[in-house]
Amino acid sequence: QVQLVESGGGLVQTGGSLRLSCAASGRTFSSYGMGWFRQAPGKERQFVAAISRSGGDINYAGSAKGRCTISRDNAKNTVHLQMDSLKPEDTAVYYCAARAASWIGVTTNAYDYWGQGTQVTVSS
Repeated sequence: QVQLVESGGGLVQTGGSLRLSCAASGRTFSSYGMGWFRQAPGKERQFVAAISRSGGDINYAGSAKGRCTISRDNAKNTVHLQMDSLKPEDTAVYYCAARAASWIGVTTNAYDYWGQGTQVTVSS
């Protein structure tokens, strides 16, 4: 089992950047594929980015391509999401998730563990 704690959210102006972090507990972090999702008020949780156990495979949602970079540090049990050129429509709660599988997951039901989320607000 793994516990996830996100940080790094906040209020930023349009065009700004944020770097989200997710710290995972446990000694088997490298056994989990990791993902970032977001959920805006009144909307379903949607996929943002995912990274495989080793970091060798990465997938981004269309809205994230070119503006977001996912990375992980297995030695530090952390995964990051660098977000640049932020827009008001990026405003949401961002969640970190872990899945005990070798291939990347892009749907919420592919993930076994979730963090509590961190709020990102982009002002216009």
